Amino acid sequence: MNTFLAIVIAILAVMVVVSLVKGIVAFLQTTRLDLEGGEERVKMMQERQNRAMFARIKYQAAAIAVVALLLLIAR
Repeated sequence: MNTFLAIVIAILAVMVVVSLVKGIVAFLQTTRLDLEGGEERVKMMQERQNRAMFARIKYQAAAIAVVALLLLIAR
């Protein structure tokens, strides 16, 4: 069981990093578009950035819950 939970934690950590990178890329693209003045595309990129960062928060919360479960089982 401990091995399974450790694998789940590793998968969630990878998902956190992927969603973080997606959010940063969306942020950088939004900043460039702000300078160019594309209002509709800026709004779309900001929504994409928000979705990526919210996904990161969900994966982090899931990873914390799995770590807490692992600690409870290891007791």
